Amino acid sequence: MPRLYLPIIQIINNQISITAEKSHYLASVLRCQKGDEFILFDGKGNCFRTTITKSDKKEVIAEVTEKFPCDLESPLNIILVQGLLKGEKMDMVIQKTTELGVKEIMPVITVRSQIRETKKTARWRRIAEEAARQSGRSVIPVIHEPVEFKKSFDRSSRLRPGDAEARRREEVKGFIFWEEKGVSLNEAIKKISVLPGHPFTGSPIHLLIGPEGGFTKEEVTLAQEKGLIVTSFGRRILRAETAAISAVTLVQFLFGDMG
Repeated sequence: MPRLYLPIIQIINNQISITAEKSHYLASVLRCQKGDEFILFDGKGNCFRTTITKSDKKEVIAEVTEKFPCDLESPLNIILVQGLLKGEKMDMVIQKTTELGVKEIMPVITVRSQIRETKKTARWRRIAEEAARQSGRSVIPVIHEPVEFKKSFDRSSRLRPGDAEARRREEVKGFIFWEEKGVSLNEAIKKISVLPGHPFTGSPIHLLIGPEGGFTKEEVTLAQEKGLIVTSFGRRILRAETAAISAVTLVQFLFGDMG
């Protein structure tokens, strides 16, 4: 059954009016007609089974036949921190990691990033929306505006010196993947599993993947200081886009969310 994301759903007399791009998509792309059924989801875990009573490019009117929760989200709160990639590589990372279930994607500008600025955030958000719809997700991941690598740690850097307990709570948990050295991912998983705030309690797991040239030693050191564990995929060096997809998949598998 077709699915459509509609962030704001207003129900009047048990009907929903869908216009603009969404109605064009239903009428022209999916070729939905009067009497067809489809599911609307609002990105907040709510789904609506509907039946079309009117369909054209300008407006589709759907009657709600059932409202039900549709929380198919991963229990892992994965935040992918991805070094900016060239061309369509970033599109692929957004698409595939959204399908896998990441909660947020934060593009970062690193020392070795080959592009320093971009105006593609709106495009990435559309890609994430489509990937979430296609994969049956009930929530659209947050796609952040690109930031400098150092600024991605601002949440923990605002703490007062000597506030050890607050720093423990605010430490960034997760892994930075570095091809030069690091413990195995199995060992890294064991380390984070015994830290306060197990991933399944909702504490974010950050996965840091470098751009085409990888991270510098200084960037890895900074990540370690912020609480991240340095790990690698082994002896083979993966392309950045392959590394991002592999990292999310492996972490999900090793924490029991996949398989």
